[in-house]
Amino acid sequence: MRPRMSKGAWLLVALAAVILLAVLAFTLWASDAAQPQAAALASLVSDGQVEVTQDPWITFTPAEPKPTGLILYPGGRVDPRAYAATARAFAEAGYLTVIVPMPLNLAVFAPGRALEVMQANPQVARWVVGGHSLGGAMAANFAAQHPDRTDGLVLWAAYPAGGDDLSDSGLPAASISGSLDGLADPATILASRSLLPSDTAFVEIAGGNHAQFGDYGPQAGDNPATISANEQWDHIVAATLALLQRVDRDRP
Repeated sequence: MRPRMSKGAWLLVALAAVILLAVLAFTLWASDAAQPQAAALASLVSDGQVEVTQDPWITFTPAEPKPTGLILYPGGRVDPRAYAATARAFAEAGYLTVIVPMPLNLAVFAPGRALEVMQANPQVARWVVGGHSLGGAMAANFAAQHPDRTDGLVLWAAYPAGGDDLSDSGLPAASISGSLDGLADPATILASRSLLPSDTAFVEIAGGNHAQFGDYGPQAGDNPATISANEQWDHIVAATLALLQRVDRDRP
């Protein structure tokens, strides 16, 4: 006759089952990433100006690269390909640009992954790190943890966590946001000033929202934009290029 399980053993089994179900539910939730739309997918095709590869990262290599590169972390639960349209524009301007896929589509699980990109591209003399939303917050964390490897920081609808104070870093930085963002609202973005260098460029895109920092369609909790995605991308590209050019000019 088999021994009966004690009440404590049954409780442990039940707890393990609950934990397993919670992990499974979280994994399924995180894996359900917003998918790239037509403009992003079209930007993943190589041509004479830019070579695009997608393993192990999404890399846009210019035909005539400058000495500065850009590493982008995607927003939470967003397919990294959704940022291809703007990434390609930076490469067309001469900047090697790498979008870094994240475990379970959440940059919080691998904020140091930019180091892998840097080590694989020793020909790049200077690196700007950045990202959208959660990706931007984790890029700021990378900059705080690796000041010797970071030459600039660009935040798209994002701000540093309280523990990542970059105010005394001397790092060239830009914070780009949308006036109609329903997730990283203007007041929250402005409140991050104390965590960033005093000469950080704050650029607010009139009529821009959260989702149009990429090309993945509407996002729950966001406000409708009053400008087109193409117009918002033009502003994002211009403000980001201004930072890249500043790094080119000012950093050794």
